[in-house]
Amino acid sequence: MDKSPEAFRTISEVADELDLPQHVLRFWETRFNQIKPMKRGGGRRYYRPDDVELLRGIRHLLYDQGYTIKGAQKLLRQNGPKFVIAIGAGDVETVEALAAKAAEEKARKSARRSPEEKTKAREPEDDRDDQLVGQAKSPSSRRLFGFGQTSEPPATGGGKMAEDDRALLQEALYDLLECKRILDQARS
Repeated sequence: MDKSPEAFRTISEVADELDLPQHVLRFWETRFNQIKPMKRGGGRRYYRPDDVELLRGIRHLLYDQGYTIKGAQKLLRQNGPKFVIAIGAGDVETVEALAAKAAEEKARKSARRSPEEKTKAREPEDDRDDQLVGQAKSPSSRRLFGFGQTSEPPATGGGKMAEDDRALLQEALYDLLECKRILDQARS
């Protein structure tokens, strides 16, 4: 029995539809705050049709267009979820219209800025955020315990991990998943 297009989807249904593992969808929830499935008892996720379309757009950016996660986040931040949904659907007219609207909004905001803000805006941005896969990135300045760090790890009470350590591990996980994605893409 097929569900109606407006029906909510479980994580397994979305994973099958987008040809992605479920853990990737869970990981993307941590990286893209626009992805907010409804969670029911026991943590079960139910994705709205717009959530599925946004995931489709993100998948297209990452897997087909070769964007990094940071690049996709930047596109979402600059243009909004409707833009990424339109990209995933292949709706060129909507993509162009939304991009023009975002450019107009940016110009309007720029006109309202103070002279100090305009000077700061002219300073070069860090364009590494929108790098495509395959372009060289500068080496990471992060240091994980055991890799170039000589001091002992900070002690935490009650068996809980310190927030900084958790953030470092989360970044390491992101790097590993990004490497896996690049390797998988190179193999196919």
